Amino acid sequence: MTTLQVQLNLPDQVAQEARRAGLLTGAAIERLIEEALRRDAGKKLLDAMQRMRDANVPPLTEEDITAEVKAARAAREASGEAGH
Repeated sequence: MTTLQVQLNLPDQVAQEARRAGLLTGAAIERLIEEALRRDAGKKLLDAMQRMRDANVPPLTEEDITAEVKAARAAREASGEAGH
């Protein structure tokens, strides 16, 4: 666990509304950050998919995906990371 101290400068009205909504607690800020990280990961995935479409990369078949998963698992086991 990492402890961070964060200082925010918010307009008074925004700070009051955020406080009333319970958004200025550690747990609420953690949820907001987690949601932002998920949105960012989703955006990166969508951007990558668009780049693949733009480059006319054919979609992976189910067999391709299965082979990639098996290869990744084998590589992880070979490096001693199995179960992590």
